[in-house]
Amino acid sequence: MIGAAVLLVLVSGALVSTKLSRAQSAAAEQIVVTGEEVPSAYGAPPGISRSRFSPLTNAYVLPPGAVYGGLLYEGDAFRHGPPDHLFIEEVEIGLPHRFGLAFEISQERFNGDFQNKSFSVEARYALADWNKIPLNPTLFAEYKFGTGRILHEERPPEQDMAEEEASRQAHLNLEDMSNEGDLSAEGKPKMPDAYEFRLLLAEDFGERIEWAMNWFFEQEIGFDRGREWGFAQSAVIPILLEHERLKAGVEMQYRNFTDKDTRGDPLHSFVVGPTIAWKPTHNTRVDVSPLFGCTDDAPRAQVFVVFSMLFGPGGETGAEAPASTRNR
Repeated sequence: MIGAAVLLVLVSGALVSTKLSRAQSAAAEQIVVTGEEVPSAYGAPPGISRSRFSPLTNAYVLPPGAVYGGLLYEGDAFRHGPPDHLFIEEVEIGLPHRFGLAFEISQERFNGDFQNKSFSVEARYALADWNKIPLNPTLFAEYKFGTGRILHEERPPEQDMAEEEASRQAHLNLEDMSNEGDLSAEGKPKMPDAYEFRLLLAEDFGERIEWAMNWFFEQEIGFDRGREWGFAQSAVIPILLEHERLKAGVEMQYRNFTDKDTRGDPLHSFVVGPTIAWKPTHNTRVDVSPLFGCTDDAPRAQVFVVFSMLFGPGGETGAEAPASTRNR
């Protein structure tokens, strides 16, 4: 009887040990799976727990302690005149209590000229934890310091009006030089400072469709006091479901631009096109968005290419890095 009892105890111990081993193995596998996703930003799903949603839109905030770095190329092919090339470097930090802080440097190449265009400071605040308020509104504010010159106007002249427009611009530049003194040695007006406000909205539907929309208003300080408002909207779905390595969707942007002389005759620009986001590694991401103009005032085409990385909490085990850019 004693031998049978000892045998029963040994068998029971072996079964318990096997179950514990299997449970620990399953738990370890679960940790590996969740490690591939970005840490949650206040309860948001992994696909939206980042500061940027796509090359045209921002979404919510970064998780606290996360640090994002991004490089952007934007190429604009106008209907008349040479193309414009914009290069942007950005660093963003996720702060506690749903705050975020970012710094951005913009460089431009146009018609043979290359310059440092602007330096920006950005702040962001999400009004509540995820899904506490419908569409998860987030407030965005930016101040841009102009460091370069205005290499081309927002409103491109028609070919048959080019000489007249050039003459008018020369006259305006001479007036500005005498009245405001804001012309550089090269004879082009200095880039004015500007401020911008945005309302960021974001939502996921059925854990399959991710959507973001931004409403923005920007006002230049000085020179021709350019003013711009509009919206950008993006929606994507995962193509490769495992860790959302590949996503595809569509995005669009509408811009309404005026200056002090054209408040009653705004420029209307609308572009739309596909967007693709690919994660080559666990903490890097590449975004490509070719967009096409649908109005006479819009560029013929715009191309965005973004490379970004995410560091900090969750960055060592894997993170879905945001696409970061100013879209203008």
